[in-house]
Order: sequence, then structure tokens, then C-alpha cells
Amino acid sequence: MARTVWDSSVGKKTVMAVSGLIMLLYLVAHMIGNLKIYFGAGEFNHYAHWLRTIGEPVMHYEWTLWLVRVVLVVAVVAHAVSAYQLSRRDIRARPDKYVHRKPRTSYATRTMRWGGIILGLFIVWHLLDLTTGTVHPGGFQEGHPYQNVVDTFSTWYGDVVYIVAMLALGLHIRHGFWSAAQTLGAGSRSRDRAFKTVANVLALVLTAGFLSVPVGVMTGVVS
Repeated sequence: MARTVWDSSVGKKTVMAVSGLIMLLYLVAHMIGNLKIYFGAGEFNHYAHWLRTIGEPVMHYEWTLWLVRVVLVVAVVAHAVSAYQLSRRDIRARPDKYVHRKPRTSYATRTMRWGGIILGLFIVWHLLDLTTGTVHPGGFQEGHPYQNVVDTFSTWYGDVVYIVAMLALGLHIRHGFWSAAQTLGAGSRSRDRAFKTVANVLALVLTAGFLSVPVGVMTGVVS
């Protein structure tokens, strides 16, 4: 039954919707955590340490964090694979490009695929920068996330990469949230406007929240 569901377009869209909502919940929590940087190095570093001790003593050090990471990796892979397979299915069904583009198709809708690729590349860069320190500028300091963030956003390319990715994220959320609601059967004519409003608000709040960190570093508010 699971294979039958996965092989269907509806099944793949459902996987995309559920995995997308899981990632959206994480993004909301992640943004709130990021904003703690405005309370200073001590508060931000303490928050980063707390993430590694969640669930103690029942859970060992970093066990809960690794559990969250595993769930996120599964969600990202499921989202990307289902999106790719649906895209290939669409191409096979209509190999020739449409002569006329739908006039009411939004910019976010038209750029969902490219936005997904940009976000995928950004996730890899972000992990190599602030988790492993592989591409981190200025010398990565284990256990000092505040200074690592300041180092990253003290470089022009760190700011550019992050800003472009967050703008792509906003567009992705704006279309993806409403699309997920339709896929999961929550949408209707009476609720469409409400879902679109929620999608716009979520996209705006998350984009502004994430972008405030590099802007804070660039303006000297965070230093």
C-alpha cells in the first residue's frame, strides 16, 4: 500500500506537503532562536548549549538534537525527491513548453523549482559554515556560535549568500504553505483567502526575522 501511495502523484504531493510543514515548524523555532543574538553573546551561546542538553538526564548529551536533525534530513530528502519526481512526471506528460503562460501565475509559483535548488545549496553551505566550520571565515570557534555568526556576516559574500537564500525561502513558503493546504484537503473557496493571508504573513515574518541577523551585524547592532 505504501508503494502504491508513493507511486501516485497524489501520494508524492502529500509527502511534499507533510515534509514541508515539518520544515516550516522547524524554521519558526529556528528563527526565534536566532533572534536571541540580540540579547548578547552570553544569552545566544547559552541557548546553543541548551539545544544540546534538551531532555537530560533521560536523553544523553545531543541525543535530542540529533533526533531533530534526523527528522529534518528525512523531511528534506522526502521533499526534494518527491518534488523532482513530480517535475519529471510533468515534463514527460507535456514535453513541449506551454506557448502561453497562465496570466495569474505568481512569481513564487514560477520560481518554486529554482528556489528549491537555491535552498538546497544554501543548506549545504550553511552547515559547512556554522556547524562543521569547513568554509567558515575568520577561524571557526567550537562552542562560540555568537562569534561564528558575527564572523560569517562580517563578509560580503556571507551576507549575499544568506540574503539571496532567505528571499528564495520567503517565496517558497508563500506558495508552498497554500499549496500544502490544498493538497491536504484543508483548502476551500471560503478558506482560500485566509490560507493565502497566513502564507503571506508567515513568509514575511520568517524572511524579515532571518534577514535581521545579517543586517544587525552589518549595521553594528550585533558585534
